[in-house]
Amino acid sequence: MKKPNHIKSALRTLDIESRALTKLAANLDNNFSNLCDAILSTKGKIITMGVGKSGHIAQKISATLSSTGSPSYFIHATEALHGDIGVISKNDCVLIFSHSGESKEIIDSIKPLKNIGCKIFSFTGPTESTIAKSTDINISTEVDKEACPLDLAPTSSTTAALALGDALAIALLESRDFSPEDFAKSHPGGKLGKKLTLKVMDIMSKGKEFPVVSPNTPLSRALVEISNKGLGIVAVVEKKKLKGVFTDGDLRRTIESKKDIHKTKISLVMSKNVKTIEQSCLASEAIEIMEKNKIYVLIVLDSNKVPVGVLRMHDLMQSGLV
Repeated sequence: MKKPNHIKSALRTLDIESRALTKLAANLDNNFSNLCDAILSTKGKIITMGVGKSGHIAQKISATLSSTGSPSYFIHATEALHGDIGVISKNDCVLIFSHSGESKEIIDSIKPLKNIGCKIFSFTGPTESTIAKSTDINISTEVDKEACPLDLAPTSSTTAALALGDALAIALLESRDFSPEDFAKSHPGGKLGKKLTLKVMDIMSKGKEFPVVSPNTPLSRALVEISNKGLGIVAVVEKKKLKGVFTDGDLRRTIESKKDIHKTKISLVMSKNVKTIEQSCLASEAIEIMEKNKIYVLIVLDSNKVPVGVLRMHDLMQSGLV
């Protein structure tokens, strides 16, 4: 048996599917704009429907729509015929996914959907199919061939349907002026939600945890403050203004210079070039500042530029952002 060339096979698949997307883009016309306008005017939900592989695509697109400001719900066509169609009202619209355009379960669902009075749209391959002709707006996802060498397993066709569904979701998102804040509301959990909502003030060390000394403080006393607070840093503040910081790195340099820690003022050995961030900023912004400057600590300021805390990379890691 000849050893298969897996990379060659993968490249062939990617080439066929990329050409399917190129064809889809070239054939896109005003029907897509009409579909977007019709959905935007819909007062209810967007119900996606399909069976088989097309059903999986419909389910994914429903999830994408819901997370980008277009409330959606997926119904399996078979389940629709056995009660689930009851969730659909005349204020909703139904978006059908069927590559063949002849899926019996969906065809059997169309008359009950029309009786409800909702709008019905479809993504199908052939525009002359039963489903295409039975819906208010149809967009073709026809492909020249499947990536499957047998031309049987849905591959290029499902890629085309998935891409068109994503294009629809993004077009609706842009029409609704969907903002990052809106996105955060539907993604409250996990790393994504935290990136969009978690602020510096939520995770910084503040109050009694914030290590602070004045510029005239002897280095020995500053070291006690660093040790007591356990953050590896102390802020040097005078009359509510940040003058500098002293870190573990500054301590190493001070020891190398053989300065007397009891007689040396912290102002003489501190770092004056301090990177800061306001407490109202997103914690994700702090990550960008740290990575850009290759540092692991930021002094946090309030809206009046008064130092109020410390944020470490360790805090960001514990929060789950890193």
